[in-house]
Amino acid sequence: MSHIDNVRTFVRVYELGNMSAAARDQRISPAVASSRISQLEDYLGVRLFQRTTRQLNPTEQGRIYYDGALRILEAIAEAEAEVQDVTGAPRGAIYFAAPLGLGRRLIAPAVPDFKAEYPLINVRMRLSDRRVDLTAEGLDVAFFLGRPEDSTLRLKKIADCPRLLCAAPDYLERRGRPRSPQDLTDGTHDCLNLRYPGAAEFQWPLQMPDGVQRFAVTGPFESDDGDVLTDWAVAGHGIVLKPAFEVAPHLASGALIPVLEDTPPVPVQLGCLYAHRRRQDPKARLFIEFMSARIAAAVRG
Repeated sequence: MSHIDNVRTFVRVYELGNMSAAARDQRISPAVASSRISQLEDYLGVRLFQRTTRQLNPTEQGRIYYDGALRILEAIAEAEAEVQDVTGAPRGAIYFAAPLGLGRRLIAPAVPDFKAEYPLINVRMRLSDRRVDLTAEGLDVAFFLGRPEDSTLRLKKIADCPRLLCAAPDYLERRGRPRSPQDLTDGTHDCLNLRYPGAAEFQWPLQMPDGVQRFAVTGPFESDDGDVLTDWAVAGHGIVLKPAFEVAPHLASGALIPVLEDTPPVPVQLGCLYAHRRRQDPKARLFIEFMSARIAAAVRG
């Protein structure tokens, strides 16, 4: 192993605050991660972390060293980016995250095409409907549906994604069609909610004649997996709010039927976040450009 590997491991241990988490992130064993930190401490002649049975806290020297180590790794990354720009042959791995529905339906099918066009770049995909932390999770790119909160990252808007409310025919036969958005809040109908720790949107924003209004919907089912909500809706368990691209096959087959079309949900922003650097990683730039074009075309239909 090299000195720079030890520095990279230190940075991830510092950022994640946990040796095992940093080891998983670096794809090494906790023992190797611990050995790298020990070697770096021996080299520097200082303690970088205070270790207890339950906690791992940086020392004052560790906090100082982190700032310098981060600048070193960013300088290396920029140097590699310049070389790859000159050679025109970006290589390595791109780590990205995306919401389940977006990732499964629009991004995953395009990954083999990206790999075919850029054979030296490997793709590492993580799918989850929860919010992700780009830095803490070691990601290059994070796609999102909604409104991201982290202003320290760069944002690329890809498209405004239309959404709709829909339900299964047998549900509507049993419960009737909602006549107004108020039917979603008074117990007349069951609404299927996407909820996860830290979720910001607990209400459905609908476009009313006098502007956008948010409705605190009610229902017996909720999940942190958007595809589970779609499955429940198809099975007749309630009304669901979904991006149009996610339920397009079900709408085409008649398994789901749009409701309250005169007061549709507000379109959701679809985009991606990436690190703010003086020179963007060529791998990330190529991946973002490639996927943005595919996603935008799919959303437009």
